Parts: sequence; C-alpha cells; structure tokens
Amino acid sequence: MSLRKLIVNKTMAALAVLFTVFSSANAFAQEAAAAATAKPVDMGPIHKSALFYVLLFLLLCLFIAIVGKALKVYELTRETQGKPEGINWNTVNAVLFALFLIVGLYGVYWEYTVHGNMILPEAASEHGKRIDEMFNLTLIITTIVFIVTHIVLFVFVYIYRSSDKRKAYYYPHNNTIEKIWTIVPALVLTLLVLKGFLTWRSIFYKAEDANNRPINIEVVSSQFLWDIRYPGPDAIVGKRNYKLTTAINGLGIDFNDKNSLDDLIADEIVLPVNKPVRFTLASKDVIHSFYMPHFRVQLNTVPGMVSYFEFTPTVTTEEMRTKTNDPKFNYILLCAKICGTNHFNMQKNVRVVSEAEYKEWLAAQTPYLTNDLRKAFNLPIPVEAAPAATEEAPAADTTATAAAVKLDVKNQLALKK
Repeated sequence: MSLRKLIVNKTMAALAVLFTVFSSANAFAQEAAAAATAKPVDMGPIHKSALFYVLLFLLLCLFIAIVGKALKVYELTRETQGKPEGINWNTVNAVLFALFLIVGLYGVYWEYTVHGNMILPEAASEHGKRIDEMFNLTLIITTIVFIVTHIVLFVFVYIYRSSDKRKAYYYPHNNTIEKIWTIVPALVLTLLVLKGFLTWRSIFYKAEDANNRPINIEVVSSQFLWDIRYPGPDAIVGKRNYKLTTAINGLGIDFNDKNSLDDLIADEIVLPVNKPVRFTLASKDVIHSFYMPHFRVQLNTVPGMVSYFEFTPTVTTEEMRTKTNDPKFNYILLCAKICGTNHFNMQKNVRVVSEAEYKEWLAAQTPYLTNDLRKAFNLPIPVEAAPAATEEAPAADTTATAAAVKLDVKNQLALKK
C-alpha cells in the first residue's frame, strides 16, 4: 500500500482520530488531577489589574469580529447560491434599538434609585436650600426631556425602519416645528439662568444687619493645608502682607495693625449654629478651592487676591448625625482643585455647635502672636501674673507687682493707638 493510500484510508483516519481523542482525554485527566492536588492560585491580584480587563475587552472584540465574519460568509454563500437574503438586517437593527431603549431606561431608573441614595444629605445652610431647589428643578426638567426625546427617537427608528414595501416621505422643512423646538428650550433655559442669577445675588450681595453681624474668619490655603485665623475680642481679623512672611510668621501677619494683636489660630473650624459667618479666603502659592459640600459652599482661593463667602449654618453636627443615622458624621473642608500630589489630603474638620459651646471653644484657642513673634517684631512681652501667696511661699512685693502691671498696661495702650 502506497503512502498516499495509507493516508486517505478511512480506517486509518478513524484510528488517528480515536488516538488523538484518547491522548487529549488522558492529558486533560492528568492536568485535572494535578490541579486538584495543587495549592489553589489566588486570582485576586490578577482580577484587580488593568491588563486583565484590557485583555478581556480585546477577547470580546475578537469574539464579535468572528461572529461578524461568520455571518458575512453565510450571506455570501446564500448570494452565490442565488437564494434570497437570509437575515433582514433592518429588522435586526430596529430590534436592537428597541432593546437598547429598554436597557437605557432601566439604567436611568437604576442611577436614580442606587446612586441617588449616595448624594449629599440636606443642605446645612440657609442659602444651601435655595441651591438644592435650583439643582432639583434643573434635574427634573432635563430628566423629563431626556426620557421623552429618547423614547421618540428609538420608537421612530423601530417603526419606520427601512423596508422594500414602502418609500420614505420627503419632508425637508417645517417652520412651525422649528419655532417650537427653538423658542421652548430658549424660554426654559432663560428661566433656569435667571433663577441661578437671582440665587447667586442673594448669596453674595446681602444687606448687612447691624444687629446680627457675621463672624469674620480668615482661611489661607497652601500646599497642602488650611491655616485658620479667628478674631480676638475686637471681632476683627488683622491684615496680612505677603512681604512679612517668615519662618515664624508663616501667614505674613502685619502687627502694625492693632487688630492683629489679639487674633487666634485654630486647628479646626468651629461655627455657631444660626449665626452668619464671613470667610476671608486667600492663597499662598497656587489656586485652591474652598469647598464645604454640606453647606453648599465653594469658592476659589487665588494667589494675590482676597475673596469672601458668607453663609449661615443651620444644622449642628449632632443634629446632622441624627438625621443621617451616622454617629461618626462630621462636616469637612476640602480642596476642590487638583493642586498637587497631596491634594487628596488637604482637609479640615468643621463643627457646628451651639452659641455657648462656640464661646467656650473660642476661649481655649491659642493667640497667633507668640513671644517669639513679639521679640522678632520688637513688641513688648506681657508680664506673667505673680503666683498667689501661700504659707510656704510668702507674697511678693506688692509695690513691684503693681508697677509691672502698670508698665504692661501702658505698653498695650501705646500699641492700640
């Protein structure tokens, strides 16, 4: 028997197939047995890598391409055989559009029900309620328009799909329709913009109430921290001058301004509830963004420019913890600008408390003007009060103590002039 006849012989071909199947089955069995005795492989790191999902996407694209090529071969085969078209692609595309509409509408529902529960709680400031009303109104209008227009779009694609049994009607122009979809959106957008403009003016252009003046707080941003300065008993935050910035005077406070002498430095922002607060915002290096989301407050801090934001907190921290059912809830100050590598960590704790708690906290804060700064700026250092007399330690000379107190008072009066 020649080699060619041996190869094409049916019996030999069948034996070759059986041998191949047996070898493959044996190899698979050995591999399965080895896998059963081997230590399971942790696929977690692989599933978390970006390369895994890239390869998965490419595999999906390859599968779609193979299916497309197979369908193309099927169509070409029918065409060469003189048979009619096997797949009506117009109907297939119309059905796909209808399915896409259903899936898309469910996606909208899912976004509202799932991600909608992740939004911020109610606004904790007076102006924040107006901002939320404006946001909700815009969201309702755009959602209705989005759903209606997409239903019309996809339903028309399905109903009026291409067909050999009918011909498309030529309808080039309609002035009435043009006027409707030009004037109606213009009116709606005008109302939304006008509402936004009036809301903005109500926040930034307030009539000052002499009986309820806001608390002035200065916040200076830098990479990557917030410096907070509260006024002292004079209720006025002193001036800054960047030219005076040194290692010990990091904010560049101008101590020639008498209002700077009693200012306080704080590690957190504490606000009294239902009391207006006016923030003076500045930056030492790059543009940052003063962002307190729960109060609906956001304003850029720009180097070389001072900006202001005034608002009234209406919900204390404890009240918000009760409303959110979160005992660990805290208001927070963030930077909303990508200002550098450590931008994510540029945060400050914010607390809203009662008036009494605020006064108690403010009394415990540290003055910005330290003895080192007094020495650097040639300011008098106050004399510490003498310890009270005891049986073990006799009282100091009252005459000397009275003289020292008078001297300190004179120095302070001189600085205030």
